[in-house]
Amino acid sequence: MAFDELSPIVQHVSGAVAVPERDPGGRAGVAWHYGSPLVEQRAMVDSAALVDRSHRRVLRISGPDRLEWLNTLFSQKLDDAVPGFASEALDLDPQGRILHHMGVSVLGDSVLLDVSPLGAESLHRFLTMMIFRSDVTVEHADLAMLSVVGPGSGEVLAAAGLPDPGAGAVAVADDGTVVRGTAWPADGARDVFAARESVTAAWDRLVAAGAKPTGLMAWEAERVAALRPEPGLDVDEKMIPHESPAWIGSAVHLEKGCYRGQETVSRVHNLGRPPRTLVLLHIDGSDSASPETGDPVVAGKRTVGRIGTVVDHHEYGPIALALVKRSSQEGVELTAGGVAVAVDPSTVDRDEAVRPGRAAVDKLRGR
Repeated sequence: MAFDELSPIVQHVSGAVAVPERDPGGRAGVAWHYGSPLVEQRAMVDSAALVDRSHRRVLRISGPDRLEWLNTLFSQKLDDAVPGFASEALDLDPQGRILHHMGVSVLGDSVLLDVSPLGAESLHRFLTMMIFRSDVTVEHADLAMLSVVGPGSGEVLAAAGLPDPGAGAVAVADDGTVVRGTAWPADGARDVFAARESVTAAWDRLVAAGAKPTGLMAWEAERVAALRPEPGLDVDEKMIPHESPAWIGSAVHLEKGCYRGQETVSRVHNLGRPPRTLVLLHIDGSDSASPETGDPVVAGKRTVGRIGTVVDHHEYGPIALALVKRSSQEGVELTAGGVAVAVDPSTVDRDEAVRPGRAAVDKLRGR
């Protein structure tokens, strides 16, 4: 599905309103909502929501060297991963800046990497260039992703005849459908990978099993609330992994061997803190205007951050993710796009613990 094409689900489900073509996050073509966006979000809390995420691209890595090879490239430890393992990973540049974020699903004969459409081709090129003598194959997988989210997800999968692997795991149904469990958003999602040519049939199967059609807006609202950044929206050209605390541990393994950008990850983890971190902003809803992705976050006349994803949440109202300097996350009046914004106190970076490397240096110096 090219960026300017509609997902078949948009044409299949009554009332679907698609994400516009020029969307900065590459989400164009899937349904933003089906007529009642805030009502649809309740399904993620009360029952089971079904979200079309077929805009994401999937790469398949096969060959006997696939796990060891991927382990040398990405921030996740994969050399000893067994079939059924599911996680996330980052691809970094030599300075530790984030280039790609991906979901990882380890199958018996291959590894699936799902990635934002904005980075799919560049990730494919990079992987192809890095093969050298490794016995691996990199190819586009013609798979579409549908996500079932909410406390009723397990019942929906069972009624549809699909396995529920649980968070951090992946399972393959008898018909070849791949199901991956994640720990977020809300109570966790179950990502169903179906052949793109039969994604409409997979959708109908899950709806018949009790899932409620829900637009991508609901997913994005819960993603923002969970402080999970998305390339093209929340990740700028300078962002390093520690600026998104949710990725440390989930997408970044702190005890694995060498990979590109590891020096920056290790240095920040052991010696210091990033000058800015990802926070949740509450937006003044009394103003008709709203900040947009890329707008600066301003304290007085100083730029102290950058706006990422902006979305309406069914409980919190208008909210946004933003990279904000640690020194401006509390006790400072902020605006963005000419609108007053406020950092959610629960997302403020208050970690003042002595870094492991700094503690070792102080010990050597007798401090």
